[in-house]
Amino acid sequence: MTDKDIIDKIRNSDSLNMGFNMLVRKYQERIYWHVRKMVIDHDDADDIVQEVFVKVWKNIGKFREDSSLFTWVYRIATNECLNFLKKKRNKFFLPIHNLGEELIGKINESSNISGDDIQLKLQKALVKLPDKQRLVFNMKYFEEMKFEQISKITGTTVGALKASYHLAVKKIEEKIKAED
Repeated sequence: MTDKDIIDKIRNSDSLNMGFNMLVRKYQERIYWHVRKMVIDHDDADDIVQEVFVKVWKNIGKFREDSSLFTWVYRIATNECLNFLKKKRNKFFLPIHNLGEELIGKINESSNISGDDIQLKLQKALVKLPDKQRLVFNMKYFEEMKFEQISKITGTTVGALKASYHLAVKKIEEKIKAED
């Protein structure tokens, strides 16, 4: 089912619910893992994904098709992630490195995160990055998105994204080397 088919179903009042269910089925898993890589905790990721689809439901009538449906949903998910992390930091008055330590603790205790030593080191290095650098790194490295697509989702220029990605890679390399 293409995004166009889904949008057509959503725009038709007789098939709105079916179209929205199709949208959720198509994007729920990708959105979950996109969010999960940012917030680490499964329960937080589930809550955010639910909020993403509530926002999509409430605003689907305002979708102007300036971008693809995928880009629009990802933009909502990205903003929800960044807002969640910002609220969490503000709520507990946590500086960036303390939130990073909290997320590392979640990596260590999570049964859903597995991998060899280098993968765990990578995850621990990632959570210490500033949110936007981590976001760009995750989208480019793990989700294999092109900078142009990330630019549409984040509203950031391709040049700035490339710089963020390069800085993220350098910081990750430094953190992994420091642990060895």
